[in-house]
Order: sequence, then structure tokens, then C-alpha cells
Amino acid sequence: MNRRAVLYALISAALFGLSTPAAKVLLDSISPALLAGLLYLGAGTGVAILRRALRGTVGGKSREAALTVAEMPWLVAAVIAGGIVGPVLLMFGLARIDASTASLLLTLESAATALLAWFIFHENFDRRIAIGMLCLVAGAAVLSWPEQLTFAGILGPLAIIGACIAWGLDNNFTRKVSLADPLQIVEIKGLVAGPINLLIGLWAGGQLPNLTAALTAGVVGFFGYGVSLVLFVVALRDLGAARTGAYFSTAPFLGTLAAVGMFAEPVTVQLVAAGGLMAFGVWLHLTERHEHVHTHEPMAHAHAHRHDEHHRHAHGPDDPPGEPHTHRHEHDRLTHTHPHVPDMHHRHTH
Repeated sequence: MNRRAVLYALISAALFGLSTPAAKVLLDSISPALLAGLLYLGAGTGVAILRRALRGTVGGKSREAALTVAEMPWLVAAVIAGGIVGPVLLMFGLARIDASTASLLLTLESAATALLAWFIFHENFDRRIAIGMLCLVAGAAVLSWPEQLTFAGILGPLAIIGACIAWGLDNNFTRKVSLADPLQIVEIKGLVAGPINLLIGLWAGGQLPNLTAALTAGVVGFFGYGVSLVLFVVALRDLGAARTGAYFSTAPFLGTLAAVGMFAEPVTVQLVAAGGLMAFGVWLHLTERHEHVHTHEPMAHAHAHRHDEHHRHAHGPDDPPGEPHTHRHEHDRLTHTHPHVPDMHHRHTH
């Protein structure tokens, strides 16, 4: 298990979770759809500035691989699923059911991510990982459980479930391009999804907020969506979509903890029970040990790497010095055994 990738996923969840109580304050003056657009726009704009600032500190060249033409269809699909279809279905669903019931249904996003990763994109999993995922989803459900479920009709719940599936697809599509520069990925997603969500919000009757509220939303979006998503993408390349989504599902719990501190909200039985379930689920994932003889088929690609046991290739005169570095390289056929997870170099069948 790549502990650094796990840490990135948990920090990503923490940042997103902390943005929830901050967004709660902003909702007093900004409609939900417009707020989503401002958050995405803040994420895309902030990461675009950060990307160019960091490029200036490393000699004008990114240490990460740029997106290729072959990867663009996956990113376009991710933006359509997560930046357009998901928010539209969410707004449609929210108009037909109460917010507390919607919050409960939204816990299905991590389950959708995992199920799609396991059965459509063929990430491996075993009973331990499945039980851990179940505990994490159950913890999020306990935390979000309303005093009473209110379904005025079936269309509202179906729309929320559809939004969860769209975001599950977004996570799996993004995993396909996760070896590319995560800052570039988030910049594109934010600068496309942000304006689209703003248009959706205006179409739904929302009013643009004042400059102070808009800038505050942008800052929250930069940290809670932008930096969070960058770390999520980095975790994707080393953990796979299902496991990264599992760690990210702790976001509601971390956000509720923040609300306890920020708004002096009470520590409830729900919070303690959800924390226990999620802690057990994270422990099951952290203590996973998956090891067997496996074969790496020959392949060629570009990404930031060190010369570990999977990267023992020759270098040309134009390849960059030092490690980690980025250049196109080839992997020879290799058969060996060691503990591993379904990262970008372990996509073999079982």
C-alpha cells in the first residue's frame, strides 16, 4: 500500500469536507447552482495560476507529463459526466426532494465509483476491500440519515442516484488520465465546469452575488475543490478509482467534525457511530496485502517516475537528469511478485 497516496486521498477528503461548512455559510447569499459554478471556477482559476507559478520555479518546464491527444477523450468524458450531467441531475433531484434526503442519497457516489471501477473498468478487489467499502458507505449513510425520509415521487431520488453514477464515471474517466499533469487536468475541469454550472444556476433563476461573496466562494473552491482534486488525481494513479473513492468518502465525516468546531454543533450518536464505521473501513483498506505472481505486458508512456523495479529503462541524451523526471519510456515484459494495488502499472487480470 502506497502510504503517501493514501495520505493524499485523506487530505483531499479533508479539504473537500472543510469546504462544506464554509459553503453552508455562503448559501445564505448564493443559490446552490451558482455556488457550485463559483467553486469550480475558483478551483480552475486558482490552479491555473498555481500551475504557471510552479512552472517558473522549475526552469519553465513542468515535471509532469502534459495531456496527450489520445487522453483528451477521457478528460472530455469526465468533464461531461462530472461537470455537466452530474450537476444538472442534482439540481433536478433537489427540486423534488428535501435536502436531508438528498444528502443521504449522495453518499452513494463512492459506492458508484467502486462498483463501476470493479465491474466495468475491471479493478481487482477482494472480500476485505468490499467490506471496507461497505463500512465507509454505511458510515456516511449513518451520518447523513435524516429524521424522516420524504419521497414525493420517484423522479427526485432517481435523479440524485443518476448524479452519483455520473460522478462515479467522472472519477473512473479521470483515473484514465491520472498519469498526466494533475494541475493541467484540474485547470481544464474547473474552467469548463465552472462557467457551465454558472449558466445552469442563472437558467434556474439564481442571481449573481456581490463581489465579496463571489471572491470568498472562489477561495473556498480553490482549496476545497482545486487543491483537493489535484491530490485526488495523484492518489488515483497509485491507488485506483475504487480505493481512492473509498478514502474520499470520509469527507462528510471530516466536514461534520469541522462544523462541530466552527459552529459549536453537538457531538451526536450519529457522528460517533459514523466515525467508528469509517475508521474500521479505512483500517481494512490500509492493512490490505494483495500479493501474487503477475506479468507486466510491454507498454510505452510518459509520466513522472523514479527508477524503481518497474522503471529500469535506458536513457537518451535528451532525457532529463535527476529523479523524479518525466519522459516517454518503454516497459519490457516483466513477471514477478510483490504486494501491490491496482495502480497504473498493475492493470492485470486475476
